[in-house]
Amino acid sequence: MTSLALVVGAGSGLSAAIARALAHRSYHPILVARDISTLDALRAEVDGTALQCDASVPDSVAELFETIDGMDGSLDVAVYNPSPWIRGSITELDPLDVREVLEVTAFGAFLVAQHAAGRMLNSGGGTMLFTGASSSVKGYPESAPYAMGKFAVRGMCQSLARELHPQNIHIAHVVIDGRIGRAGEEDTAASLDETYSPMVPDEIARNYIHMIEQDRSAWSWEIELRPWVRHF
Repeated sequence: MTSLALVVGAGSGLSAAIARALAHRSYHPILVARDISTLDALRAEVDGTALQCDASVPDSVAELFETIDGMDGSLDVAVYNPSPWIRGSITELDPLDVREVLEVTAFGAFLVAQHAAGRMLNSGGGTMLFTGASSSVKGYPESAPYAMGKFAVRGMCQSLARELHPQNIHIAHVVIDGRIGRAGEEDTAASLDETYSPMVPDEIARNYIHMIEQDRSAWSWEIELRPWVRHF
C-alpha cells in the first residue's frame, strides 16, 4: 500500500524541500494550499497530488480528508507548515487580521491534527510534524499575533504527544530559530548581521525526515534548529 504524506501549506522553500525529501523516500506527497495554481512544477517533480484547502475552515479540512480517504494508500505522515505573519504595535493591529493569523496558524493545525489522528489511529500509527519558530518559545516586540499562534501550536503538540505517543502516533514540533534561505543562497554570515546566516531548506527537511524515521524507543517531541552563527 502506498504511504501518503500530507504537506499542508505547500509552496516554495521549506515545504517544497520537505516534499522532495518525502518523495525520495517513496512517500506520495499530497501538496495542500489555498492556491494550488503555483504548485504544478513541484507536483510534477515529486510525482505527487495537489489539493486545494483552506486549513482554517472546518468544512474545507473535512473535504480534504474525505478526498484522501478515497486515495489508494494510507496516511502515514502529516506536516503542518502554514505560518502567516503580521507585525505591528498592539494599539495598531487590525483585530480581523489577528484573528486570521490565529485561525490559520493554531485552529488550522488543530483541525488537521484532529482528522489525521483519526486516520492514524485506525491504521495503527503515523507521524505528525508541526513547524514552529523562535516565537513558539519567546515573544518579540510588535509580533504578538505570530507569537500567540505559534505558542498555541507548541502547546497543542506537547499535549498531543502525551496523548498519542502511547498509541503509536509520533507528534513532533520543530522550532526553526532563524531565517530560511532561498535556493542558491550561500551559507555565510551576512556582513551586517552575522546572526542571520540563512538556513538551507534541504538541510531543515533532513531533520523532518529524521523525526519521521526515529525508532519509537527514542522519540523526540520537539527539536530546535538554528544556524551555526545564531545567538540564543
